[in-house]
Amino acid sequence: MRRSVLLLAALSLTACQQSAPDARGVGRDETLLTVTATGRADNRPDEARLQLGVQSIGPNSGEASRLNREKMQRVTDALGRLGVKPDDLQTRNLSLQRIDYGQDRGRFRADNLVEVKMRAMDRVGDAVTAVTEAGANVLSGPELRVSDRESASRSAYAAAYRAARARAEAYSQAAGLKIDRVLGIYDGGESNVPPAYGRSSAIDVVSYQSAAPVAPPPPPGSAAPFNPGINQTEVRVRVDFALSEK
Repeated sequence: MRRSVLLLAALSLTACQQSAPDARGVGRDETLLTVTATGRADNRPDEARLQLGVQSIGPNSGEASRLNREKMQRVTDALGRLGVKPDDLQTRNLSLQRIDYGQDRGRFRADNLVEVKMRAMDRVGDAVTAVTEAGANVLSGPELRVSDRESASRSAYAAAYRAARARAEAYSQAAGLKIDRVLGIYDGGESNVPPAYGRSSAIDVVSYQSAAPVAPPPPPGSAAPFNPGINQTEVRVRVDFALSEK
């Protein structure tokens, strides 16, 4: 009986000494340090997206549709002459409705709104001028993008990790420790990036107010001023470090 009691006591002592490993990945003599940091990258946009269209008013639905169709054809022809391919045009809104208010009450209004993708950044100003002269009276944008977002973000990823490492070095030195190893790197995603282009309340306001008088188009041959500028990508990263004594 005494021998059994001693054996159970020895087994209990061994179990207490062999504690489960830390789920965070740190060893018994290590300290966990979690750091978050951001990295930024500047890139010149190489793609512009415009929403433009035609709104036409006629005495009946057929006449409003005909006027709108003819004007929109002139607009798409003008874009084609600037190198915009059919696949770079996407219809965003088609509507035909009776007007029940204002001076045009009883008439019909036809709307056609398209999204245009332009890769020739030096022709965006020309495009705005050309479509206005061709009859477009609804215009919004451009939204400027970097087409290869992943490639554009690579330097931001590297900058974010370097910032996290530098911060961890500062903490460890202040605590009299050293960085032993990296336990994990967690991508926090992008921020301060323009949202995906789509219909918005601003576009709707432009459409519904377009029946009001619009400013005359610029003189032929003078392109609208356009400057693509720089897009900034910002990414966040979280890094877990294991610190140990020096």
